[in-house]
Formats: sequence, C-alpha cells, structure tokens
Amino acid sequence: QGRPVESGGGLVQPGGSLRLSCVASQSLSDIKLVGWYRQSPGQQRTLVARITRSNLADYADSVKGRFTIFRDTPKNTVFLQMDNLKLDDTAVYYCHTGSPAIEDNWGLGTQVTVST
Repeated sequence: QGRPVESGGGLVQPGGSLRLSCVASQSLSDIKLVGWYRQSPGQQRTLVARITRSNLADYADSVKGRFTIFRDTPKNTVFLQMDNLKLDDTAVYYCHTGSPAIEDNWGLGTQVTVST
C-alpha cells in the first residue's frame, strides 16, 4: 500500500476557492479515518479537517463554515473544498489515510497560496 496523493493546490486571491483531492492507494471502504493537515514555514503541522468511514467530520475552528471535507468512495478520493480563503490559509496541505502516526500514511503535500 502506497502513500496517498494530494492535488489541487495553487495560487488564489483572498475570498477565492480551491478544491483539494486526496487519492488513497487502497479502497476508502477499508480506511477508518482520512484527515487534512496544513503546515506553514516555521510552524507545526496542524489539523484542518478529518472524516471517518461513517462520514463523521470535524474541523479546526479556524476553517469551520468555510471548508468542507467529503468522501467519494468509488473514486477512493477525499476532497477538501475550501471557500472564502484567507491569507492565513496559505500553507502546504497534507492528507493522511488511516492512522496519522504512521509516516507512510501521509502524502507529500500540495501548496496553497492565498495572495493579492
């Protein structure tokens, strides 16, 4: 089983939207938890949103009401829809599939830059 693969990052203006994709290397039906984290330079990696196999989701306070995490099980993909982006959302976004304590469960990240 390989790492998940993130995509969808890019440059966007404040107030804009992006949709990130996390494609799992195995069936989502077999994965209990998928999460999105982000890391800015000099900062720790922090949780953005996560979703369980039963579609229970939770979010960091800073993104509630702006970001939505959802699963497309037939595509083995978990999406992070990001709306009303702010300058502080600039970071590398990583997803993990399964336990976040296992290094091989993490992707290599996708850069999101919010700038005027």
